[in-house]
Amino acid sequence: MKILITGVTKGLGQVLAQTYMAEGHQVIGCGRDPEKIMDLRFGCGEAHRFDIVDVALANKVDVWFETVDASHGLPDLIINNAAIMNPPQPLWEVPTKAFHQLIDVNVKGVFNVIRAFGPAMVKRGTGVFVNLSSGWGRSTSPGVAPYCASKYAIEGLSQALAQELPDPMACIPLNPGVIATDMLAQAWGDESKNYPTAEAWGKAAAPFILGLGRAENGQSVSVPV
Repeated sequence: MKILITGVTKGLGQVLAQTYMAEGHQVIGCGRDPEKIMDLRFGCGEAHRFDIVDVALANKVDVWFETVDASHGLPDLIINNAAIMNPPQPLWEVPTKAFHQLIDVNVKGVFNVIRAFGPAMVKRGTGVFVNLSSGWGRSTSPGVAPYCASKYAIEGLSQALAQELPDPMACIPLNPGVIATDMLAQAWGDESKNYPTAEAWGKAAAPFILGLGRAENGQSVSVPV
């Protein structure tokens, strides 16, 4: 399977990319960290592709689509994983620039990828979009209002897109669960260490995601614990 993943330089995206490559799938990924993208490039074969792309920038994503389509063709599965978290604080204390940046990455970034790759995939008539949501896209907590807002948006965007896609295509908002990543540590501090590592999560999540399809179209799904 040809799998495109955003945000592959750390956390869940990195684990999924490494897992799928090890299993023989073709992986196309992007991230904003030049050094880590170069490490991925040199550490994998020519079948895979990794690029420095900020998904918040629509023009950069458009160029990425053109070059990916020319070199590797359209993906079968797109996993919109790239996201950032705000430092926990009351909403009225969140700097305007920080709020805009979070929405640009978490919401506009998903839209930019779908808008760039979607038309050709719809024309082809096949493909699955898995947009990473969160427990905070279905519930709320104090201190993380911007992140909650972004993930609630992903839930709505995904469910509406699911109604627009032709059979057998699908779009699924996926709650990955609570995992001990840098993002969780930013929100919960040392308490984050009480949860599964990204590597442990990947053992269950990677095959689960591959099994998602038309039967789950538009459903709010969670990775089984």
